[in-house]
Amino acid sequence: MEFRIDSAVLTDAVAWAARVLPARSPLPVLGGLLLEAADGRLRVSGLDHEASARVEVEADTDVEGRALVLGRRLLDICKVLPRGHTDIAVEGARLSVTSGDARFGLSLLPLDDYPAPPELPEVRGLVDGDAFAAAVGQVAVAAGRDDSLPVLTGIRLALDGTTMTLAATDRYRYAVRTLEWKPGGDAGESADVVVPARRLTEIARSLAGTGPALLALDGGSIGFESGGLRTTTRLLDGRLPRHDKLFALGDHARAATDRASLTEAVKRVAVVAEGDSPVQLTFTPTAIQLQAGYEDDIASQRLPAVLTGPDTLTVALNPGYLLDALTTLDTREVHFHLLGPGQRALLTDGPQGAHRHLLMSVKPLV
Repeated sequence: MEFRIDSAVLTDAVAWAARVLPARSPLPVLGGLLLEAADGRLRVSGLDHEASARVEVEADTDVEGRALVLGRRLLDICKVLPRGHTDIAVEGARLSVTSGDARFGLSLLPLDDYPAPPELPEVRGLVDGDAFAAAVGQVAVAAGRDDSLPVLTGIRLALDGTTMTLAATDRYRYAVRTLEWKPGGDAGESADVVVPARRLTEIARSLAGTGPALLALDGGSIGFESGGLRTTTRLLDGRLPRHDKLFALGDHARAATDRASLTEAVKRVAVVAEGDSPVQLTFTPTAIQLQAGYEDDIASQRLPAVLTGPDTLTVALNPGYLLDALTTLDTREVHFHLLGPGQRALLTDGPQGAHRHLLMSVKPLV
């Protein structure tokens, strides 16, 4: 194998494929990246027991071939390569990497021991890469971090006709985002799976800017392909709690205010909050009064707002969770749907809301 490639293109490809490599593995070959050069293209592939990644880029391929090398070591080398053309070739039992006056040699791993990469599951349709990346980012903040409850560390991905629903919860908050997608077959075909949040977040970020992406899905894995990138990951067992009843508030108060101003105000008053100390929001027909405090330290700020319903209503919310919800909304106004003190509060990006973020109220300040 022998090819020439721009060092920046090589570094990006290796970095993208290396993100699925396991930190530790009893099988050394799973720490490897497979390089395949042929027909003016370089394919870089990586995998572990849970996920796979493959990227194809242009390269001047003088001699076709395949090579397996330690992926993280190759990535370290790529990061320090001089800018410009890089020549890569198999020389005996080594892979040589030459760029300018810099030259590296990497031991080859045995190709015969490398597992076959998983096939892309059944293609279900297309989703816009930018819209998907934004939607995943909006719900991922609510995913759990406790590995003792694996399903809560995932993001629900449900397909119903031309609507995709993404949702995540850690039991204290629940984020939901709907977006349009294009089914490839029967428009009425549905699916409801849970994808590891960390994996899906990485995938979504890589799809941003690539245009329409193929979405592939079967009973055990999900895959995406766009712009020379292909990736798969295993699904999580189980289902997330349904959000339908939680989000059905019935008769409730509504309030709206400027999202950016509220975000800055929460950051400001929360500097005196400690531990589980909440930020208290008191709504009136024309304003919100924010208050936070711990022992003798207090902070407050008043902002314009519109409240529909009662003359006054107070809720107390975890400031970190509230900021997560506010920063993932992408509209000028934030809309609050409120039941009252000690009850759940729903934040949306509009009166109806394609993006909805449910927070559980906590004990208000005395």
